[in-house]
Amino acid sequence: MSNELHVYAISDSLGETAYAIAEAASVQFPNADFKIQRYPLIKTVSLVQGIMNKAKRESAIIVHTFVDPELSTFVNNYCQENGLAVIDALSDVIQKFSQKAGEKPLQKAGINHNTDKEYFNRIEALEFAVTYDDGKDPAGFLKADLVLLGISRTSKTPLSLFLANRGYKVANLPLVPKAQIPEEIYKVDPNKIFGLTNDPEILNGIRRERMISYGLDPDTHYSNINNIESELNFANELYKKLGCPVINVAHKSIEETATIITESLDSNAQR
Repeated sequence: MSNELHVYAISDSLGETAYAIAEAASVQFPNADFKIQRYPLIKTVSLVQGIMNKAKRESAIIVHTFVDPELSTFVNNYCQENGLAVIDALSDVIQKFSQKAGEKPLQKAGINHNTDKEYFNRIEALEFAVTYDDGKDPAGFLKADLVLLGISRTSKTPLSLFLANRGYKVANLPLVPKAQIPEEIYKVDPNKIFGLTNDPEILNGIRRERMISYGLDPDTHYSNINNIESELNFANELYKKLGCPVINVAHKSIEETATIITESLDSNAQR
């Protein structure tokens, strides 16, 4: 029997708020296996009906941010009638704001994205992260707000995308012993470079599981503990040479590591 807990983040806009709420709550339960699925731009009852029928089969938790009161009411009623847990994350807020402001809401989905400069900055940052992922183009290191360095499986790419969603342009470089380091790296302000590291035993487990997921022998040069230690030593020597901050991501969530990075950047900016 599956122990997965399904969560549906549904919205008549992009669904970022619903998804963020679900994700923020799920990380508080590290032993639970939450599967969060986002359903954006749901603007008709017929579409909602199909999603809710699927949610019923999976006993999913519903988190929604419908601006359209018809859709919001439909989902709330459906959940009540079928015993599904539901979080209506927007209706109550809109109602209370309406009472205090003394005016009726526009009830238009996604209007915060129409003129939201921060939103477009995030989109640009996400495109930047994808373009300059894994050192594809060394020119990106000089254009980036920050640069992540690390050996394989130190969370470079997911961390890049998470930070991009906060508006930071991130480039990252995988470190491989004996591989030439791009000259651009040495031209970047060390305070904007973050060296990622991990515990050898944890990396060994992660890499073995990765091989198994590919249907391959888990005991390879890639997962060998001595090879991992050699890679880590190579990375640490480079970090010392660059004089950049170093973060051990062992036992840290992506959110925790991102917070350390952004606080460091903010601290340096205020000096």
